[in-house]
Amino acid sequence: MTNEEKIVHVVPHAHWDREWYFTIEDSNVMLIENLRHLMDVLERDEAYKSFVFDAQMSVVEDFLAILPERKEQLQELITQKRLFVGPWYTQTDTLLVHKESMIRNLLYGSRAATKMGHSMKIGYLPDIFGQNAYLPSIFQSFGMEYAILQRGLYTEDVATDLNFRWVAPDGVMAKTNYMYFGYGPGKFLATDGEYVAETLTPILDTLRGMNVSTSHMLLPAGGDQVLVREHFPKTVEALNAQQSDYRFVLSDYETFMEAAWENAEFETVIEGELLASQKSRIHNTIRSQRVDIKLANSRIEDKIYHQLEPLAVMANKYGAPYPKRWLDKVFKLLFDVHAHDSIGGCNSDETNRAIIHRLEQAERICDSLINVLKKQIARGIGTEYEQGAVLVFHLLPKAMTKQVETVIFTKGKTVCLADVSGVVVPQTILSQDYISGGKKVVVTADGEQEVEIPGYYRTVVSAEIAMEPLSYQVLQIIEGAVNLVAPKDDAKIANDFYTIEVVAGKLQMTTQFGEQLSNFMLFEDVADDGDSYDFSPLAGDIAELASTAECIAVKQSDLVSEMTIRHTLTRGEGTEIETTFTLKKGEDTLGIKHRLTNKTKNHRIRVRFEAPNSEASYADQAFTAIKRANLNPHFANWRENRFAEAPVPIYPLENFAVSLSSKGAIGVLTQGLKEYEATTDYLALTLFRSVGLLGKDNIAWRPGRASGINNKVVETPDAQMLGDLEFSYHYRFTASFTTADWFRATERVRTHQLSYHLQTLNSFEERVERFELPQPAAMHDLPTSASLLTISDDAFFSTLKQAEDGDGIILRAFNPTDEPISIEASHAGVVVNMAELPTNGSAEIAPQSHLTLKMKEL
Repeated sequence: MTNEEKIVHVVPHAHWDREWYFTIEDSNVMLIENLRHLMDVLERDEAYKSFVFDAQMSVVEDFLAILPERKEQLQELITQKRLFVGPWYTQTDTLLVHKESMIRNLLYGSRAATKMGHSMKIGYLPDIFGQNAYLPSIFQSFGMEYAILQRGLYTEDVATDLNFRWVAPDGVMAKTNYMYFGYGPGKFLATDGEYVAETLTPILDTLRGMNVSTSHMLLPAGGDQVLVREHFPKTVEALNAQQSDYRFVLSDYETFMEAAWENAEFETVIEGELLASQKSRIHNTIRSQRVDIKLANSRIEDKIYHQLEPLAVMANKYGAPYPKRWLDKVFKLLFDVHAHDSIGGCNSDETNRAIIHRLEQAERICDSLINVLKKQIARGIGTEYEQGAVLVFHLLPKAMTKQVETVIFTKGKTVCLADVSGVVVPQTILSQDYISGGKKVVVTADGEQEVEIPGYYRTVVSAEIAMEPLSYQVLQIIEGAVNLVAPKDDAKIANDFYTIEVVAGKLQMTTQFGEQLSNFMLFEDVADDGDSYDFSPLAGDIAELASTAECIAVKQSDLVSEMTIRHTLTRGEGTEIETTFTLKKGEDTLGIKHRLTNKTKNHRIRVRFEAPNSEASYADQAFTAIKRANLNPHFANWRENRFAEAPVPIYPLENFAVSLSSKGAIGVLTQGLKEYEATTDYLALTLFRSVGLLGKDNIAWRPGRASGINNKVVETPDAQMLGDLEFSYHYRFTASFTTADWFRATERVRTHQLSYHLQTLNSFEERVERFELPQPAAMHDLPTSASLLTISDDAFFSTLKQAEDGDGIILRAFNPTDEPISIEASHAGVVVNMAELPTNGSAEIAPQSHLTLKMKEL
């Protein structure tokens, strides 16, 4: 088909960054001007077939918030497919957010766009920094069979066909087109001879050679924040008149994909994640930029998906209203953060401060709602104990026994937790403080008087509790022997799985398998000559390794052991890192918490874990774990092959990363730390990067122009990350790696548990405890314990929430293994897709796949 006339689909569009080196307010002011003008152009010029407004629904809501009177006109243009919006709410970075966040973004975006008349049936990915392996499967579950993307492919894979079959790990395929020249090759489309000869024709001739199986070629004609090119209809007409090699048509992405795939058989199959940095930059190390944003986002996602939503489902069953409108608000705040520049942190300081504020708003709402729902359930039980009932919530639909931390307030010091029968549960007191009761103001006939309130004890208890699936249970506080975590003299802690000790300044670990690691953890500090997009090694710099550990304190009880150590780095102003290791009885994960004060600029700190003779690693992504080689074969000749940036083997993770070493599978389970590297000798987890520029020209691993705005130096002093920093995660050592085993460990360390003490001594521990709260009328006489939903131990939990239409409960689970499993849900439900529409599927979860059920009620 090479010699046939090629049909060039010119697709006018705008890629609308909602914030970046500018703020969202700047963007929205320009949005009103541009979109209003675009609508006027489409209304008066029928030859202007259509315009794609970046597949984001958020911009439509922003527009209508200012100009609601234009809704009917906008709705008509969308319905007529003159203006394309959706399926996204915002263009999310799919390698930096929770899998559920991707799904919800598409759910909100496609539903809102459909209500406006039409949601574009294309999984459109013009500018995100790498592609999640499960996007084909997720798109298919939203009824989209096509995808169009820019970044992540090796040229050799698409050398003769830019259309290919992109296959997710579960085998689901999306018909995909690769925008080889990005989303802007037709941005300046014109008819003058110089432009046609020197710019347009060479682009088209290249595309011709890369579209041998079809006569249809895509020419995206837009760019960042662009104004509609009113001349395009006449330009297309003139280009057709002055040459015959190509036939130009004004088109849209849906029309192009349908035409290209109608009769062609594209044989190229590309599987999994797309991270190649050959033609377009991927910014592999952006995942450690502005780590404060990543940590806060991950913490809030955990609260939403693992706590608030299942707790709200539980409370709703007992009579509390489901907080749908509040969740809508939280999600839209979060989606604004998830746009690819925003969550990447590659923004001006002004913009990043706005992002942090959004995250703070979202977290405050989550904390307040969780407080309200816990309290209403506790009051609904109505059990009266002298020192108040303590509720433990387990919000995972699988049974589990583990230690749960709870805070209790008592008048006496010698207290412990027992079940409703009075049987004391295994527990240890982690801390106990006496708190003054303060004073209260009493209004009397003689005026206001201050009355002294007696003090009380605040006690943090770690109790080992057997929990039923998706359940709550009541505990009571009784007088009893206090089992405290007490200081210990020797520099050693141990449980059934690990022994950790400081020996001659080295951190020595011995595992349950008898393997010994002579210095299993140390810190690496290197200069960072990069910018907000990319780490860059500094020529001549030598990495500093802090390998000497000083033991500061050791504490131990029957259930918990803690060791605090210190490492010292001398680069710049110097950095002291205090690390607390926590071992719990029966747990095969080692809790790790680092605390430091960063005073040094332009550097990167990573923690290294000894992992000898490693050749590969695994890291989870959405619904399975992906195996990656420690060395990228393209790295050796990346400059000669004109890569846009060095294909460094520094990779993203969602929850865990594991190095396959000669001693065993050595890994970390994180929450918010998103970047790792596995080498022959160690597994490196990036804690943070410290840089002071948004963009920078010609850095070591990224030659050429600065990323971002490249005609102005934008300083970002906040991105130096000066001040106090804290990082928490878990370490794990297993004899070998199995996917299900590491997902099971992830479920154990995630915060699916909540606790609440119904009491009157303290009104400030919980966010809104001090306010008067009405009790839902139906919420009374609740049982002292309940278990509401069970799924198979072989299935892994993704979400439990109210259906978007309010007519049922949505349960989503997944299967990361290579064998099919049954979900075995204890309540009957119908299989639906991610858009929550019925399908003809069975309740079996295919290998490395996912399943969504809609249940009438719990």
